[in-house]
Amino acid sequence: MTSAPQQGIAADVMDEAARIVEAILFAAEEPLSVAAIAAHAGEGIDVRAALKALVEDYAGRGIEPVERGGRWHFQTAPDLAHVLRREREEPRRLSRAAVETLAIIAYHEPVSRAEIEAVRGVQTSKGTIDVLMEAGWIRPAGRREVPGRPIVYATTADFLDHFGLANRRDLPGIDDLAAAGLLDPVEVLPEREMDDLEEAEEADESDVEEAEDVDNVESIDDRH
Repeated sequence: MTSAPQQGIAADVMDEAARIVEAILFAAEEPLSVAAIAAHAGEGIDVRAALKALVEDYAGRGIEPVERGGRWHFQTAPDLAHVLRREREEPRRLSRAAVETLAIIAYHEPVSRAEIEAVRGVQTSKGTIDVLMEAGWIRPAGRREVPGRPIVYATTADFLDHFGLANRRDLPGIDDLAAAGLLDPVEVLPEREMDDLEEAEEADESDVEEAEDVDNVESIDDRH
């Protein structure tokens, strides 16, 4: 059984570890991974436990430690965005092609330009890729080991941070997008119409096969 003095010492150690991690995150110029924080904090610091303590301590405050893509940083509380928003905003507007390309990369990464075009059904200009890279939302993620070794692209930690995602698993699914009205409704044909459509397709295939048989017979007759 742990005595009261021992519990007090453990609490003091935890508080000191949390203060160290807090200072490291506050002074960092960019988000840090747990390993990077541990490298700065030194031995004997339970970084994960300290981060957990910080999250609990900062709950409900104006700033909070958050994890985005496996990296930690401080950010202002989301519910205070309206207070900090500048009066004059210049929102970044993306073309439809850029939005579609970003979505394909986010859901299918790593993906090459040719694979993006295969999904979109149209050619993707280099300018579209450049715009997304300048925004800091996508990055080259190596090359596909196929003939030509095309570059493949993936999303960045800035992409997750901008859209408030902890990781790609937080991306909305088809049901979520449909519920938000972001997908075009799919027209479902009545069962009878579906049967008629299938019969029509089978009839077309039968006509094609009969036409091929006639051509084969005529070619045989010509040879004789």
